[in-house]
Amino acid sequence: MKRTQAQTIGQIMDQFMREEHLDEQLDRCRAAALWPQIVGDGINRYTVERRVNGTIMTVRISSAPLRNELTLHRSAIISRINEALGREVITDIIFR
Repeated sequence: MKRTQAQTIGQIMDQFMREEHLDEQLDRCRAAALWPQIVGDGINRYTVERRVNGTIMTVRISSAPLRNELTLHRSAIISRINEALGREVITDIIFR
């Protein structure tokens, strides 16, 4: 087998992740993991559960007034998450 262009291990891994669509799943996991960093410790303290299904993040909040306030700031939170990830991963957040 003749090599035409050498690749680094990182390039090979990136190509594999894209071909197997694992990069999308990894981005969804990263989005959920970024939640405490994006909203801060005060809001995260009331977060019971967070999940990402497709492009929709679902977050359970134990405080109804906080849930209402977060709903008003939904688009800003989505923008901050996507900005941190470097591409559009989350299109909507549902607060429960």
